[in-house]
Amino acid sequence: MSEEVAAPRLTPWRFVVVFGVVSLLMDVVYEGARSITGPLLASFGASGLVVGLVTGAGEAAALGLRLVSGPLADRTHRFWAWTIGGYVLTAASVPVLGFAGVLWAASALVIAERVGKAVRSPAKDTMVSHATAVVGRGKGFAVHEAMDQVGALAGPLAVAGMLALTGDYGPSLAVLAVPGVAAVALLFWLRARVPRPEVYEPAAVAKERPTIAGSARLPRAFWTYATFTGATMLGFTTFGLVSFHLVTDGLVTAAVVPLLYAAVMAADAVSALVTGWAYDRMGPRVLASLPVLSAGAVALAFTSHVWVAVAGTLVWGAALGIQESTLRATVADLVPPARRATAYGVFAAVLGAAAAVGGGLTGALYDASPRALVVTVVGIEAAALLLLLALSRARAPGAQA
Repeated sequence: MSEEVAAPRLTPWRFVVVFGVVSLLMDVVYEGARSITGPLLASFGASGLVVGLVTGAGEAAALGLRLVSGPLADRTHRFWAWTIGGYVLTAASVPVLGFAGVLWAASALVIAERVGKAVRSPAKDTMVSHATAVVGRGKGFAVHEAMDQVGALAGPLAVAGMLALTGDYGPSLAVLAVPGVAAVALLFWLRARVPRPEVYEPAAVAKERPTIAGSARLPRAFWTYATFTGATMLGFTTFGLVSFHLVTDGLVTAAVVPLLYAAVMAADAVSALVTGWAYDRMGPRVLASLPVLSAGAVALAFTSHVWVAVAGTLVWGAALGIQESTLRATVADLVPPARRATAYGVFAAVLGAAAAVGGGLTGALYDASPRALVVTVVGIEAAALLLLLALSRARAPGAQA
């Protein structure tokens, strides 16, 4: 049974940019909420361990559940349905978070928002990857991530403004329903104009590695970099724990945390653009900067000196920019289109397992001794860097599996 595929009504760059606007609007929603997750949970009596476990579990859900959503997206080919469903779940969870009332309900909503990201991300990244095959993997994902961060900058600023006006988490988060509705509406508009984004890629795929494209299994190089990035996540703490430290240690007030998070998102955007362009020239070697930045972030952020801690949070944002742009570009280059959503799901599951362990580990170490936390994380990231160097010598990223 043959099916005529309509030509897309947007160029690849316009598709990337419009999808970037969707992500921008949704980042206003969930990054606005994440900017105050630590202080919000603390207001319900959470300890450092609880904040670490909840935020770590949230990241584990956002990453680990993609092991299910990725293969299902590949199997069903309903990439738009998975994408829209995930965005709707996030848009519905955040506005009611401020009215949770009790710690368990707030924790459940924090995790539910992250589940929405798990539902949509493999399908969304796969659709974007088709367009980036034409415009450049690194540049395409970098521009998409930079637009994300415009929203990630605006969201915390909006929450900070509302907190200053009302002093209440409820209305400060409820206002985020507006960009959530706008994002979902724009997503439907984009689907109507590009119902099959995969039509962007065939010409580009023909020039790539045909032996990999014909394989039913994920390439060995994919597993190499999944192992490395999983190792880096073991020592990559959450912003929830960082903000918990800043507030409970008296370095900043809760109202300042969203402003700081906005600056962190700006650092994320700059890092994504720089490493994205570098990736198109140098390949996955740019990932060597990830464990260095991750270790530096913890070493600086968990001090008792306000400006050193602030610098550490900005370094944390730079590391996050690499995770959310260049890592996705690497997966798209290593895995053929027919298995790409599965690969994004498996890759995220590896990171999710590491995030769950890392969230609990860093939270427990912080409660015991911030110095022990720093020493442990620096050791983990040093081992991750050595692993990357060893694996890169054993097998070049572009080698056939």
